[in-house]
Amino acid sequence: MTGTTPAPFTAADYRARMARAVRSAADAGLAGLLVAPGPDMVWLTGYTPTAVTERLTVLVLAPGRDPVLVVPTLEAPDAEEAAGAAALTLRDWTDGKDPYGVTAALLDDRGRFGISDNTWAMHLLGLQRALPGTSYASLTDALPMLRAVKDSAELELLAAAGAAADATFEEIRKVTFAGRRESDVGHDLAGLLRRFGHSQVDFTIVGSGPNGANPHHEIGDRVIQRGDMVVLDFGGLKDGYGSDTTRTVHVGEPTEEERRVHDVVRAAQEAGFRAVRPGVACQEVDRAARAVIADAGYGEYFIHRTGHGIGVTTHEPPYMIEGEEQPLVPGMCFSVEPGVYLPGRFGVRIEDIVTVTEDGGRRLNNTTREMVIVD
Repeated sequence: MTGTTPAPFTAADYRARMARAVRSAADAGLAGLLVAPGPDMVWLTGYTPTAVTERLTVLVLAPGRDPVLVVPTLEAPDAEEAAGAAALTLRDWTDGKDPYGVTAALLDDRGRFGISDNTWAMHLLGLQRALPGTSYASLTDALPMLRAVKDSAELELLAAAGAAADATFEEIRKVTFAGRRESDVGHDLAGLLRRFGHSQVDFTIVGSGPNGANPHHEIGDRVIQRGDMVVLDFGGLKDGYGSDTTRTVHVGEPTEEERRVHDVVRAAQEAGFRAVRPGVACQEVDRAARAVIADAGYGEYFIHRTGHGIGVTTHEPPYMIEGEEQPLVPGMCFSVEPGVYLPGRFGVRIEDIVTVTEDGGRRLNNTTREMVIVD
């Protein structure tokens, strides 16, 4: 699979993201944001520490102030090389000094701050000791949509990741399944994802026969047999953005019931996709897919949400689930992945990544959703 190398994000891109984050924080009534190493820091600054250790690293964003990245002195040279470094100020601290005091000087001592979910407890407690008048809210709770709306460059990267996952499926359907272990097919999937440009493989689920009735079955040593339904769910990161797709194949000719269940899931997936348009609540995508499965008599066997967001991680907000009233906005990207799981027998799941357009939705996965027969 060939393609042009995507243009890297610039300091201007990261400056705009940080400014957007500050505006969102102010709108949410927050005095600022504290961002630990992880997906949010990567998205906002392009910086990933070589190693996340007990030494405090934190991005401080606050209205009316330039962004500041507090880093250990020994890691400052790497931070200076980050793509977004020109859009922020580095404030380093040396071993033996108090990093919480350095950070506290940048904060409103009575403010309420959004803080990354993956912040170490010792760092949050250290900040609270330094500034006992402050309070904190999880970024997932306070700003769940921070990274949800993708710009055109991000959409291109997600589309390329989706195309690489599609190419992986087109190749895996050619291999022999019968007589091989699930782990063998999982190894094939991982190799194909890397061949088509993925730098990171996050998961390769191969659920054969009764194992397919467990939505998050990990690959094992079960030998795939003729007559098995096999759930293939795989994805990872390509050029920093995620892929995630699921197709369910059958080894040899399926039974009438297996075809019927697959057809129900395919219709549910189509209904979920057709529900995507700006202004519609996330829960309506879930309701549309779930209604098809319930009407077919399999409602109790659809045991998970219909979808999750995707971006610099393979699972992030928004979520297509009952009770989520967040309206869809052009640029949001998420999975639509209904399934039916018959305990002890087999499972079926079909998943595409979908992005919201100005007047509907666009799939980023385009392999066939019809049942595929494999050897």
